[in-house]
Amino acid sequence: MLTYVRSWMQARKSLLRRWTVELGLHNRLREGLCLLSAFFFSAAAVSHSPLPLALALCCSLGGLRAVLAALGGCAGAWVFWGQAGKPEILGCLLALGFALTLGFTRMARENGWLLPMAAGLCAALSGFAAQARPLQMYLLSIGVAIGSARLFGILQERRDSVAVWLGWAVAVLALSQVSLFGMSLGVPVAAALTVSGAFPLAALTGVALDLSGVTAMPMTAVLCLGWLAHLLPSKKPLALALAPALAGCLLLGLADRPELMPLPGLLVGGLAGLALPGSGVYVRRRGEVGVAQVRLELASGVFTRMRQLLREQAPVPVDEQALLLLSCERACGSCSSRKGCAGAEKAAEMPTSVLHQPVPGSFPFSCRKPGRLQAELRRGQEQLRQLMASHRRQEEGRAALLQQYGFVSQYLQELSDRLVDRTSPRLRYRAEVAFCGNRPAPDNGDRCLSFAGTGARHYVILCDGMGTGIGAVDEGNNAGFLLKELLMAGFPAEHALETLNSLCALRQRAGAVTVDLAELQLDTGRVSLYKWGAAPSYLLDSHGKEKIGTVGTVPGLSVAEAGETVHRLSLKKGEILVMLSDGVSGEEALPGCASAGSAPLADTAARILDGGALGGDDATVAVVRLSSPETSYHK
Repeated sequence: MLTYVRSWMQARKSLLRRWTVELGLHNRLREGLCLLSAFFFSAAAVSHSPLPLALALCCSLGGLRAVLAALGGCAGAWVFWGQAGKPEILGCLLALGFALTLGFTRMARENGWLLPMAAGLCAALSGFAAQARPLQMYLLSIGVAIGSARLFGILQERRDSVAVWLGWAVAVLALSQVSLFGMSLGVPVAAALTVSGAFPLAALTGVALDLSGVTAMPMTAVLCLGWLAHLLPSKKPLALALAPALAGCLLLGLADRPELMPLPGLLVGGLAGLALPGSGVYVRRRGEVGVAQVRLELASGVFTRMRQLLREQAPVPVDEQALLLLSCERACGSCSSRKGCAGAEKAAEMPTSVLHQPVPGSFPFSCRKPGRLQAELRRGQEQLRQLMASHRRQEEGRAALLQQYGFVSQYLQELSDRLVDRTSPRLRYRAEVAFCGNRPAPDNGDRCLSFAGTGARHYVILCDGMGTGIGAVDEGNNAGFLLKELLMAGFPAEHALETLNSLCALRQRAGAVTVDLAELQLDTGRVSLYKWGAAPSYLLDSHGKEKIGTVGTVPGLSVAEAGETVHRLSLKKGEILVMLSDGVSGEEALPGCASAGSAPLADTAARILDGGALGGDDATVAVVRLSSPETSYHK
């Protein structure tokens, strides 16, 4: 049953990774996001007067996305405002007209304020329909339309920190008017952003809640006080999550007329904020470190933008119709019976499906020399197969490039966050590792490496090159040292393995190497064992042995479909992890080593190798154990 569950989860994981590089899915998600954003933006209001955020979003878009934003804005205006939302519906329709007319023009690209001014004009024209609206609200709506349209345009062009903060404040302003189970949605969203974001973000979202007027509690003060938990010497996750609710309780006790409504939202949002990236990270930018942080974040944004632009560029499909016409032209162009033949035009009208199925023995039209046409169609089919294979290779290369841009962007951002981390982890364990192979290292295709990573991590790698000889040795060395360099630089293990998979796929070296990677946490004693096509490993303790993993797919089969599995273990009680290459039979060698205890690891590895080596293949055993720093084992 456990094996079935793991297989099912691995299949779902592979499906999700395929979706991450699927261009069509990303486009559909963005279109759905435009529709939903405009729908909820229609609810934004100040002093019970709607704000033209939906039409501003529509003006900042173009094409189908502008149409979807207009539809979402019209639907939201009718749902949230009813008959009073007719001016907002009119504004969205006017904005759609400007977006479709000016959205992709050169004038709009060269002048970033053209569409925002068009949004202001739409807000002004639609404001005449709201006759009861005060003059100050009329002018405010025009200013909000211009400013928010410019803000949405900036967010599409680049990821500026201030623009992102303002964008979240606008989202909170809109969601604060939407209630779920009696709770304004803007409150938990603002609390979550306070826990996971910077101080300006907490202040801006608090201002947005105060402007919406959904509660009499001063939310700017609550969220700013809640964010101060980031300054505590010991930032416990639970303390960060509860800080907004505790700040609300503090101000609640000082108020003349207490209001309990925001407290559940602050509590729920604070707990949800722990799941967001950057939770508990307080970035202090000072001096040269601050300059380095800014540059790393800018570089991260550049790679993110490059990835987005490359993803939005649709691949050029294979022109099957042109290939079919070329085949017919080659068959009929040099035919001695082409004069007066009515079959030439009929042949050119055949469907392109004829290139995907066996060539028919006869055609539904008269052809004086059908053999020539059949031969050219077979030739066209072969050319189509070659073009499709080349197209698939290009798509794999494109997917690999997208993947690497994402890895580098995330790595640079994490590196920027770690620059201000002056704390060092407390190492409670030390790693003991022993290797044993049936051949000396220069002749052994199994490459074993043990080295320290960043923080409290220690890595053990066993790369098994396919076969034996110099080719297997080169593959094992290349894979092992590539992973070592990536991991020592601070790349997550998943990213390092997927980079190796992409490299094998682009080099058309699928199955050239298998990988066992153990990530040891020297502060907790936990181990993450990553296996990609490798032989099963074993965990030895006083109760016997436990088999870990099964032989799966090998690296390099596909860029989009990752085949690694990960197993979470614990070596805190002196257990021994045994990693084997495919030249060792663990079932035969391990029964006598189940009670290895505190025996020297080198002796344990040699005993397993002697009892399980299968013969001519390269055979290697790696054994790993954690011990406390004061414990002394005989090596």
